[in-house]
Amino acid sequence: MKKGIHPKYETVVFQDMQAGTKYLTKSTMTSKETIKWEDGNTYPVIKVEVSSASHPFYTGQKMFVDTAGRIDKFNKKYIKK
Repeated sequence: MKKGIHPKYETVVFQDMQAGTKYLTKSTMTSKETIKWEDGNTYPVIKVEVSSASHPFYTGQKMFVDTAGRIDKFNKKYIKK
């Protein structure tokens, strides 16, 4: 492999903003924000909106979707006059 063309692969912390969970992993992403981890080291923290801790597919929680409102809105928009 050529040297100097690949991004750094570093240890980072991904923090789920909805659930508050944190994951220590490796990634090419980086951040200026840092967090002190349980092992005493400081790592860059990447804040994410959804992870397996908050995604409805993984948690089993169902989200309410207003399908009746969508159908009525569609019919009003495209009804034949």
